[in-house]
Amino acid sequence: MDSFLMALVAVVFGGGLALVLQRWFARMKATTCILMGGGCFLGLMDALFTLLRGQTQTLSFPFLHIFSLSFRMDGLSSFFLIPVFAISLVAVLYSFHYLDGAEKALRTAISYLFFGLLIASMALVVTASNMLSFMLAWEVMSLSSFFLVICNHESVENRKAGYLYFVFSHVGAMFLFAAFGLIFSFTGSFDLSAASGLPQGAKFVVLALFFIGFGSKAGVFPLHIWLPQAHPAAPSHISAVMSGVMIKTGIYGFLRVYTDLGLYSPIVGELILLAGMSSGIIGVVYALAQQDLKRLLAFSSVENIGIILMGMGIGMIGVSSGNAVMATLGFAGCLFHVLNHAIFKSLLFMGAGAVIHSRGTGRIDALGGLLKTMRWTGVTFLIGSLAISGLPLFNGFAGEFFIYQGAFQGIGLDRTAFLLSHFAIISLAIIGGLSLACFTKVMGVVFQGEPRRSLTDVHGEKGPAMMGAMALLAGACILIGLFPRPFFQMALKGAACIGPGYGDLSLEPFLTLTTNISLGAALFIGVFALIFGLRVLLYKNKEITRSGTWGCGFTRPTARMQYTGTSYAASIVAFFRPVAPFSEDHPPVSGVFPEKTHFRSEVKDIAEMHLGTVVVKPVLALFDKLRWIQHGDIHLYVGYILLTIVVLLFFI
Repeated sequence: MDSFLMALVAVVFGGGLALVLQRWFARMKATTCILMGGGCFLGLMDALFTLLRGQTQTLSFPFLHIFSLSFRMDGLSSFFLIPVFAISLVAVLYSFHYLDGAEKALRTAISYLFFGLLIASMALVVTASNMLSFMLAWEVMSLSSFFLVICNHESVENRKAGYLYFVFSHVGAMFLFAAFGLIFSFTGSFDLSAASGLPQGAKFVVLALFFIGFGSKAGVFPLHIWLPQAHPAAPSHISAVMSGVMIKTGIYGFLRVYTDLGLYSPIVGELILLAGMSSGIIGVVYALAQQDLKRLLAFSSVENIGIILMGMGIGMIGVSSGNAVMATLGFAGCLFHVLNHAIFKSLLFMGAGAVIHSRGTGRIDALGGLLKTMRWTGVTFLIGSLAISGLPLFNGFAGEFFIYQGAFQGIGLDRTAFLLSHFAIISLAIIGGLSLACFTKVMGVVFQGEPRRSLTDVHGEKGPAMMGAMALLAGACILIGLFPRPFFQMALKGAACIGPGYGDLSLEPFLTLTTNISLGAALFIGVFALIFGLRVLLYKNKEITRSGTWGCGFTRPTARMQYTGTSYAASIVAFFRPVAPFSEDHPPVSGVFPEKTHFRSEVKDIAEMHLGTVVVKPVLALFDKLRWIQHGDIHLYVGYILLTIVVLLFFI
């Protein structure tokens, strides 16, 4: 693992060097981006070679002369390292022109420091092979991402988002500590693989604790309420990494402990599948109702985590029923969608960042007509929107279609598995339709039509690094969509670590079908492009007149009379009112000369309404009552440490 360690050193050193070079802003950014980008590239190459060769690398060294920190890079770890390093590399490139305020040099340097720590800690999380290594890396990941969320700490909303994220991160970590504590109490070992020796009942308890802890980080409904708060608060390239990569560490963690526990009960897969269906449908409904672009994308991540869980649940049902094809399609489809979501969601967050950077707002109903002035951003955002909607020719379709095929394999089973397989197919169709409606709304309202209001802080599309980063991700969406075979083979190698023989199973008919559908879509688009080209050629020398469309007798239309995102989504969201209650505020118009009025509507997140009361408020209230511990006296703090040591001595 020498190359892996060199990659992490380069990334962390590059982030730390930014603090030293902060006085020379341009030099600081260039040096930092080269070092961090080079480290990510080295780590990406090492992960790819390890995965393709089917190798397993290990590393262990003593910690505090008592414990040992152990790491292992196998097929599953290597697969998750690919999006960690690839998306981080593109995010580093994007940040070069995104972080362009020389007056905020110190803040930029600090953000690079924590960004480097976040990348390194994510890589260590997915390679940790014992409890101590895992929790140390997990805590560094949570803390570094917390400081990145509150980067713009002057904003009260950003600070609130950071505190909410901090609370959920550490409440989730407590569940992980409890699960690891149970494993150690039964086995006496810190090694994760020792979990297989637990009694059957203890395995169920441990797996439930792990699901809550990892589900909190992944943003599974209803543990997601930090996610739509934190992602809009962070800088856009950090939002891309957090949504595209960091939340997947929760998926990795659950897959790893499921493999180590060896708990192949049907109830586990059925519950995971149900959690995925509810998270997917409710997540996309909430996304459709949002009026802020980055909040919409954050809720869309809840939806896609649901799709990933559906693939995982299908794989687990396949394992428990002895259906190897179903298990392989489910697990490989789950992993394939992990990679695909990392690509198109990062692209969409970067596109949203470019819009906010240019127009100074991310409010959907305040934007419009951006495709005329931001063509590069508009085209790449369109590609990402088509990919996330699961349409053929793009990578989102390829990943979801394998999960579909896994669910169809479950139709041959009996009883609960038979019903859940049908529900999974229906749920995937509903999610795909609602996702298409959601991103039709974004493209239609934000990029089409006319600007809805004049904004004072307006900048044009600038920054070759930002546009280059988006172009790379958009190209990857098309490349994987057209040629899914080699990338799905990588997912199969990752799935081989979950169960024996899954990586060797021949899925040629499924691969051929997926490829042919994508190529058919490419042929259709090619014919459309040919017809469009002929039209341009034939009309080249003809005089074309332009005039306003008929306004039904009304001759003074304004841009404010266009459809808004709220009105576009209202009828669909109203159908889901039981899980997405919304409130309206519109004082009635009265009098001969009525005063100016307003109309506001808001969809309530039922999880935020209830969990905020049950979890967040009690934790914050407890912290307030413990403020007396902070006296600012160093002698008292030393006394706390000595008292803790004395108490611990009674238990050792």
